[in-house]
Amino acid sequence: MYTPKHFAETDTERLQAFIRSRGFGTLVTVSPDGPDANHIPFHLDASGRLQCHVARNNPVWEQIVESPNVLVIFQGPDAYISPNWYPTKQDTGKAVPTWNYQVVHAYGKATPIQDPDWLWRHLNHLTDHHEQGRPEAWSVSDAPADYLEKMMGAIVGLEITIDRLEGKTKASQNQPEQNREGVKAGLANDGGEAALAMAREIP
Repeated sequence: MYTPKHFAETDTERLQAFIRSRGFGTLVTVSPDGPDANHIPFHLDASGRLQCHVARNNPVWEQIVESPNVLVIFQGPDAYISPNWYPTKQDTGKAVPTWNYQVVHAYGKATPIQDPDWLWRHLNHLTDHHEQGRPEAWSVSDAPADYLEKMMGAIVGLEITIDRLEGKTKASQNQPEQNREGVKAGLANDGGEAALAMAREIP
């Protein structure tokens, strides 16, 4: 990923927190026909390994046996940035549109896992993370045991040992203060969850 220094995120704890806050990522693998992408919920465990599961009928887990190197992309908020939001444009006219965004790339090696105990722990961790704070939190054990056994038999787990994390926050850091303030105001005026989230990232 091309990342100029002023857009680079290098703090590991911040990158891991971003992954945990997003949860949903794009798993990129190499199949015999070329690059392949699957969109999957992930759990980042305490040791920094990514865990997920896929349908047993999905050939990706068999591809990983042959080509274990993978990339997982976690996408944050993004927003179009209009040149009209830059006060400096009024003086020079030198401005073009751009796009602000946040993203984390996790590179590593994946291993398929079919062990029922591992799958049980994984499903509980994944569910508990997303159910926490809900007034009536659902847990895996709420479902009938025979139903769970059948469902677990239809999936394969994947565990990814991360070799490298790359983060990028493109939030108008390369603009003078007056332009950054203009972008914040423009995004606030546009409204919408993504625009407001992006505005909060602008220094």
